[in-house]
Amino acid sequence: MSYDKVLQAQNIIVGTKQTVKAMRNGQVVEVVVAKDANSSLTSKVISTATEMNIPITYVDSMKSLGKACGIEVAASTVGLIR
Repeated sequence: MSYDKVLQAQNIIVGTKQTVKAMRNGQVVEVVVAKDANSSLTSKVISTATEMNIPITYVDSMKSLGKACGIEVAASTVGLIR
């Protein structure tokens, strides 16, 4: 179901650094985080989203999240843009 949100989103940001930057700029309406991602990669995204009251959705697989984004590699975090 959360993969569907990513598939249907018109604008997304892939990756932790880019997602954090977009959140701080007020562009992100929701964050999607892969449960199998290394917590050292996702902790900054999760803490920033929590701090800024941005909803966080968790999905099972980095590989499937990357595929939903239309990229050939796994993705740990994705920001859904307004």
